[in-house]
Amino acid sequence: MNGKWEARPHKDSINRFKRKLKKLTYRSWSVSMDYKIQRLNQVIRGWINYFRIGKMKKNMTKIDEHLRNRMRIVIWKQWKTSEKRMWGLKKLGVPEWMARQSVGFADHYQAVAKTAGLRKITKEILAKRGLISCLDYYLN
Repeated sequence: MNGKWEARPHKDSINRFKRKLKKLTYRSWSVSMDYKIQRLNQVIRGWINYFRIGKMKKNMTKIDEHLRNRMRIVIWKQWKTSEKRMWGLKKLGVPEWMARQSVGFADHYQAVAKTAGLRKITKEILAKRGLISCLDYYLN
């Protein structure tokens, strides 16, 4: 890097970390959200503490965005019925027309996660729930 040597984690290590996070955010893993967040936090802290010396801000940004997307999908899966989904989106402050649009996607999880309605589940809301941000933890 510009005539200097800088450490960074190997691609395989990053891919292993992503797979581990994916395994912990399976939609069908029927454990409580608190336990899921607790396990995610343990893995995130451990991995970042191990590779802290490396330069990985860009990787942490991508992984953090992907993790939040997966958590939105898990929450959507937990709101099983369309009534519950409408209730959850309205509670987040989503306009009714947008909530109906999001509920209309039903079980197309990736499509729903990208809608503006479910994007209301922000980093701050997940942080209130206890999930630490990969990027914030790495930068601190």
